[in-house]
Amino acid sequence: MAAQTHLFLCLKDNFGVLLHDPASGATAAIDAPEAAAVETALRATGWRLTDILVTHHHHDHTGGIEELKQRHRCRVVAPNAEADGIPDVDETVREGERVRVGALEGHVIETPGHTAGHISYMFGNEKLVFVGDTLFSIGCGRVIEGTPEMMWQSLLKLRSLPDTTRIYCGHEYTQANIRFAKTIEPGNATLLKREQEVARLGTESKPTIPSTMAEEKAANPFLRADLPEMAKSLGLAGAPAWQVFAEIRERKNKF
Repeated sequence: MAAQTHLFLCLKDNFGVLLHDPASGATAAIDAPEAAAVETALRATGWRLTDILVTHHHHDHTGGIEELKQRHRCRVVAPNAEADGIPDVDETVREGERVRVGALEGHVIETPGHTAGHISYMFGNEKLVFVGDTLFSIGCGRVIEGTPEMMWQSLLKLRSLPDTTRIYCGHEYTQANIRFAKTIEPGNATLLKREQEVARLGTESKPTIPSTMAEEKAANPFLRADLPEMAKSLGLAGAPAWQVFAEIRERKNKF
């Protein structure tokens, strides 16, 4: 039986998501921004929480762990490099290691930059990747604990995933990201089409994710920093791609 997902909003603009294996009944929460929202999602689906897969240590991704752990006795999996800053961790994981949710098997991709030990979870058979705050639809996370070069390398790892991979990120920022992206590539037809789609989803009160890797590669300026025409348009012709990325990220910081 195919994996099931349930997406929901929590806190102000965080996305929560449940990943469910119908064969075993196992269910993982990808991060736990707040316990109440996760509990509401569990009641809505009738699923039982068995695991929490943590992408990074920021409180808006971990604030619900202790309450959920106490109530459900679920396993908490966290990045090895950030485990000391995350409550109630049972298991730590590194690059390339496997994580099972029932019969579903994911592997860990280390994606530092937003935080120093940030990880993403790729479930290849299901064509799903959970990227936390590394990659957003038409955007990327702020570079807080890492360096622009580090973040660029993390984005390249994610960009190399199959085009059909569905991307679940940590925040609903798509509309604002599109407004910025149009200042970088105003003539990008795929971006303009995505703008129309996001506007429609907004009027229907629907989330703007998941998107696919193919869609992001075509419209997300942060994944396009190695295009010569991008560098030229920013006055950085011939510069390394990570420097072009850094310029785009700095512009977004000030936008």
